[in-house]
Amino acid sequence: MKEIADKPWYSVGLLEGGTALRDVIDNHIYERTLSEKNAFFVADLGVLTRQHARWRTHMAQIRPFYAVRCNSSPTVIEVLAALGTGFICTNKSELELVQRHGIPSEDIVYSGVCKQVAQIKYAAKNGIDLLVCDNEAELRKISRCHPNAKLLLQVSTEFSGQDDEMSLTFGCSLKDCRHLLERAKELASMHHRLDGQVYARAISDARCVFDMAEEIGISMKILDIGCGFSGSDTQLELVSSAVMSMVDLYFPPSSGVSIIAEPGSFFVSSAFTLAVNIISKEAVARDCRNKDDPSPNDEPEFQYYINEGVYGSFACKLSEALIAAPSVHKVSPSLFSSSVWGPSGDDLDQVVEHCLLPELNIGDWLIFTRAGAYGLGQPLCSATHPPPPSVYYVISSGDWFEMQDLGVTLGATLKDFSLVPYFLTSCKTEAALSVPA
Repeated sequence: MKEIADKPWYSVGLLEGGTALRDVIDNHIYERTLSEKNAFFVADLGVLTRQHARWRTHMAQIRPFYAVRCNSSPTVIEVLAALGTGFICTNKSELELVQRHGIPSEDIVYSGVCKQVAQIKYAAKNGIDLLVCDNEAELRKISRCHPNAKLLLQVSTEFSGQDDEMSLTFGCSLKDCRHLLERAKELASMHHRLDGQVYARAISDARCVFDMAEEIGISMKILDIGCGFSGSDTQLELVSSAVMSMVDLYFPPSSGVSIIAEPGSFFVSSAFTLAVNIISKEAVARDCRNKDDPSPNDEPEFQYYINEGVYGSFACKLSEALIAAPSVHKVSPSLFSSSVWGPSGDDLDQVVEHCLLPELNIGDWLIFTRAGAYGLGQPLCSATHPPPPSVYYVISSGDWFEMQDLGVTLGATLKDFSLVPYFLTSCKTEAALSVPA
């Protein structure tokens, strides 16, 4: 079967007869070991439908608007559009992408804290009226270029506690909201919205801003609780319990307020698995490498260099995201202190700072799960980096039938897809079992 990534025509492998995702990965590793050994993704589209079902279970009152910047794969956009999500776009390219998939303009939010005038005019020309704003300068710019805009007022929320890292850098402070609302009313007769984040505390602050707006004659109709959904079962349940109780308190159905959120990683992170090849290897004496460690250690640490790095598929590392340790396509009883680096030779191009791996050789493979967010797409330095890895899309027959039950049909929304049963070739790689690092 031939899969083509990010082209007008896609083939999606239909997994039958108990074929597992790991079998697909092993098969492609075997094929590439015989040829170019390029990195590649395998994407399980069934994860998208399962995550969508989980969202409906825990956050039924809140409509998801997918953050396109997280993963702009046309296949992901196609499936999520069919499932009824809206879309958050930060630039013209993302706006054009979702429009090509027939997304109605009312289901698109043009986000971003600093928008180009030309792109605001593009949104106006194409009927994309929901725009995010958090300061007076941006408000005046939008008013000039898009007088019919309906604004989402992004509000920063101070938050103290164990999750301080969730406090926002961008957004209007609560004390400045009245001034911005008054300026908005002076500039034009607009519909205004609120973007409240950091969950429970933000919803309380949002109620204050809604009340401010009502006092000066502005009727707000949308509450956006923002992003930050990791996709884990525990996290979604915790957020749901905190958010839904506050929503019921401050924004009950009788208020007439529509509530949306901006999940990105939640949908795609676990759907994509990345296989990379080791292109170089170096053994570093641990007592020489770490001069602060007074205890000598004759056991070396291995530094492995792979054919993808932070300037490509691991771009999320540049924003200080933590990359989980990989699994390996090799079984060994001995594990060694290891680090994983990208191909650039740059000191910033460190994918995994420390993990335990068996001793590996050039040409061996590493497997990174949860690789679908922030990095899939064009590399950041295309002049010095090869094209992005190919993506092979698969779905189990069970998930495909579930997708159809949700209203996603091959003959309608997924008309560009060609489902082809996936039959494995003679995959005979040695020790094709994953060993947790």
